[in-house]
Amino acid sequence: MLRPLVFLVTLAVQALRAIFRSREKLLIENLALRQQVAALKKERPRPVLDDVDRAFWIALRASWPGWASRLVIVNPDTVAKWHRDRFRRYWVKISDHRNGPGRPRTDPEVRRLIRTMARDGWGAPRIHGELVKLRFAVSEITVSRYMPRRPADPDQLKRWVAFLRNHRNAIAAMDFFTVPTASLRLLYGFFVIEHGRRHILHFNATFDPTAAWVIQQLREAFPYDTAPKYLIFDRDAIFSPAVVTVVKGMGIKPRARSLKIELFQ
Repeated sequence: MLRPLVFLVTLAVQALRAIFRSREKLLIENLALRQQVAALKKERPRPVLDDVDRAFWIALRASWPGWASRLVIVNPDTVAKWHRDRFRRYWVKISDHRNGPGRPRTDPEVRRLIRTMARDGWGAPRIHGELVKLRFAVSEITVSRYMPRRPADPDQLKRWVAFLRNHRNAIAAMDFFTVPTASLRLLYGFFVIEHGRRHILHFNATFDPTAAWVIQQLREAFPYDTAPKYLIFDRDAIFSPAVVTVVKGMGIKPRARSLKIELFQ
């Protein structure tokens, strides 16, 4: 019930903005204030908001930039928390109703093998390559997850900082971030940023990121001869060998990194 209600409120707000463009702010502000007054009339010292009230403000948060300035009955962070909780409950429900198990667990033998190879000084890409040769179905991200955590090497960190400082005007980085929408879908934001001036070179969003989509974004981010010398990105599976091949074809030296800061060979 809650999801259709949020959709209807969002649709109504967008319709108001489209129909009454010149009076948009006044109409939505009036609607927001009237709803809060109605909630305060529930004859309780502290208003208890039901699912309809929460759905109203979740939808308004997604549809109206000025929603927080007119919110008086709860803190704006509370509305954000409602949205996160609702998003979490939705995907828990989806998971509970799926047929069959989720992601298969990594065999304990494979986990022990990963730790043993890591103690011998092997990195995640090399371990992953050897496991694939042995016909183990495991990703490089999973390998990194089970590798023993080592304290940061001060010398390695210094070399990495020196690399960033010495080549700051020749480095760009790309990454994704996620945004839960009012309709409980996950929107993936992609950006490319220049390291020297922290300037966003390119930005786009999609509900279905693929390697081909990333390749197209890179072509739009670096037209003609504007490609940097180095491009930093993490080891997410979306940045596949096909993406790396295109990056090299543009004359860029790729620098894939794990979640922790490390120096790339």
